Amino acid sequence: MSQENVEVVRRFLEALPRAQASGDWRAVLAEVDPGVEIDDLDISLDTERYRGHDSVRKWIGDWMESWESWSLEDVQVRPVGEDRAIGLFLVHAKGRGSGIELSRRDALVCTLRAGKIEKGTYYNDQQQALEAVGLSERDAHAES
Repeated sequence: MSQENVEVVRRFLEALPRAQASGDWRAVLAEVDPGVEIDDLDISLDTERYRGHDSVRKWIGDWMESWESWSLEDVQVRPVGEDRAIGLFLVHAKGRGSGIELSRRDALVCTLRAGKIEKGTYYNDQQQALEAVGLSERDAHAES
C-alpha cells in the first residue's frame, strides 16, 4: 500500500502546475478524496483549512495571487508508514508585479485512505516537514 500512496502523491504534485495552467483539474481531483482537507502552513498561518474538491482549486488560486508563474521540480516522494507519504520538491516562482524570483525546497505531507489523499499539510520548509513525520533529511533522500 505504501508504494501505491507514493504514486498517488507523485501524480497529484505533478498535476498541480498543469491544472493551474490549463484550468483542467481532473487529474488533480482524481487523486484526492471528495472531503480532502489541505492545511497550508505557508499561506494560511494555521487559520484556514481548505476542504473539498473546490477548495483544492481555491488553495492554488490563493497561492497564485502573489505569483506570476511557478513550477515544481525535483519531485521526490517517500512513504511514511502505511497511510502517509511525504513529497519533497523545489518550487520556483516569479512574483506578480515585483518580478522577484523565489526558489525554495517545500514539502507536502499527505494522509491517504482507499488510494486517495484525505489530508495534506503543506510546508515551505522541508526540514520542518521531515521532523513532523519523524524523518531526517538523510532518511528522506536515502533512496534517491
